[in-house]
Amino acid sequence: MTGRPVKRSLTLQGHRTSVSLEDAFWKEFRNIAAKEGKPINALAAEIDASREEDVGLASSIRVFILKRLQAQRSG
Repeated sequence: MTGRPVKRSLTLQGHRTSVSLEDAFWKEFRNIAAKEGKPINALAAEIDASREEDVGLASSIRVFILKRLQAQRSG
């Protein structure tokens, strides 16, 4: 596992986009999607729809993952 971002393609509402995340974030993002029974593209679309206009999708995904992990740890 490296600390370098890995670019992967996602489909959000029928449109392809690329997102760069570190391997650890991709792994956890896939785990969260699987636990929720959702395809990773669907979860990314939800995050995309709820993010602030001036915040990038990759940053929004990282914060989403962090908040999930913090919630799991606290309770």
